[in-house]
Amino acid sequence: MNIFNRVKFSTPENVELELTLAGIGNRAWALLIDYFFLGLILLFFVIVGLIFSFIFINFWTNLFGDQAPVWLFGIAIFVNYIIYSGYFVFFETIWQGQSPGKRLAKIRVIKDDGRPVRLTQIALRSLLRPIDELLFIGAILIMFNRWEKRLGDWLAGTIVVQEQVPNLSDSLSISKAGEDLATELLENAYLSGLLPDDFAVIKEYLQRRYKLSQKGKHDTSLRLARDVQEIINFPELPKDISTDDFLEAVYLAYQQQSSYSSD
Repeated sequence: MNIFNRVKFSTPENVELELTLAGIGNRAWALLIDYFFLGLILLFFVIVGLIFSFIFINFWTNLFGDQAPVWLFGIAIFVNYIIYSGYFVFFETIWQGQSPGKRLAKIRVIKDDGRPVRLTQIALRSLLRPIDELLFIGAILIMFNRWEKRLGDWLAGTIVVQEQVPNLSDSLSISKAGEDLATELLENAYLSGLLPDDFAVIKEYLQRRYKLSQKGKHDTSLRLARDVQEIINFPELPKDISTDDFLEAVYLAYQQQSSYSSD
């Protein structure tokens, strides 16, 4: 396995995006962090469950008789499994492919085609997680296949990649109209809806647009601008703003927002 395994995608806007797979080290670190948080959650529920069981011991005894301890143990195992699986499903759904551990390790689950992961894929990955972690089957598979997939990834059609963090030292030519619109976007647009991978696509287009034919540049810019408008909930462009100006503004505003967040 290569230390840094990279994959390439062609987006619907005909922009080529190259991502780096997360690697076994990053994924193990993320899992350790998740297990720490998950352990705290499970400990809380165990304590609450014990208190609840003792308070209502007569109820459980009347309901299950002499088999009450066995039933309570079975219920505890079931609840723990739901919490264990639900932890990853919940966070990776609301954080678009990231659990707390993945967020801190700066990695993310995406679909094989580079698109954001959905609830279906997240649930399928979680179903096979216990099998992947049995005898380190998942870790072995990750180390010995090019796409660094465990069983859950093969079933769900997902990969885990390193987060594409905006590089604030990057500089592109930004028009005056783009700079003015960037200020408005910071105030009125939902820039948090943009994933770092979306930012990478915008950056890739802005860097390579002058190599495209006039028609290719126009079509790509228009499709990309429409997609970004929908993501950031910015319904209509000013009449004097071109799609390139808009994409430049989004690029600049996203960089500035990231800079504020890191301060």
